[in-house]
Amino acid sequence: METPIEDLSFEDALKNLEAIVGQLESGETPLQQAIELYERGNRLRQRCADRLDAAQARIEAIRLDGEGKPAGVRPFAAG
Repeated sequence: METPIEDLSFEDALKNLEAIVGQLESGETPLQQAIELYERGNRLRQRCADRLDAAQARIEAIRLDGEGKPAGVRPFAAG
C-alpha cells in the first residue's frame, strides 16, 4: 500500500515522483496504470511545491546597518 501523499516528507515525495517519471518514460506502462501514475505524480508535484513554498516563507533575510554589518532579520519577502 502506498503512503498517503500528505504523510510524505519533501525528499520522499520527490523520490516517489522521480520513480513515477521513470515508469512513464519507459513507455511500457499500460494506459490505465499510466493515467493513475500521472494523477499521483501530479499530486506529488503539488506536495513538493507546497513544501518548497512553506520553506521559502521561513527564510529570513538579514538586514544590514549603515556600515554593512548584520543588524537583525526580517521575514523573507518573495518578489
